[in-house]
Amino acid sequence: MRIAFAADHAGAALKRELIDRLRELAPSHELTDLGGDGADPHDDYPDFAERLGLAVRDGQAERGILICGSGVGASIAANKVRGVRAAVCHDTYSAHQGVEHDDMNILTLGSRVIGLELAVELSVAFLAARFSGEERHARRLRKVLAIEARGE
Repeated sequence: MRIAFAADHAGAALKRELIDRLRELAPSHELTDLGGDGADPHDDYPDFAERLGLAVRDGQAERGILICGSGVGASIAANKVRGVRAAVCHDTYSAHQGVEHDDMNILTLGSRVIGLELAVELSVAFLAARFSGEERHARRLRKVLAIEARGE
């Protein structure tokens, strides 16, 4: 699977550590770092959320992992990109259920909220999950996509 990563100044250190760990745990995945090295305090989450969202939307990556201080701002910004379904998840149930039920394609994490070990667990759960395609979930996803298409 092709996975892209991005982070603002607050999430850059966790992003680097997470990428290193996932390279060890899942060597078959293709991991791409889209930036945010933490050197510039003006590395703002909307810039990196858009960069990652476009990469997922345009098929450069199948999934994305986005990190900012809380995960909230980055999630809000990423969801402005059509085709992105991003959510902050700080528990493993939400990380896999968001994919299975809602076809979530970007996992957003808060570096000031969780540590490396939990970030690894969440990422592994997110990446292992698949959209169930069950009728009730597909119906709900169609409704979400209709809201997005209306752009209201």
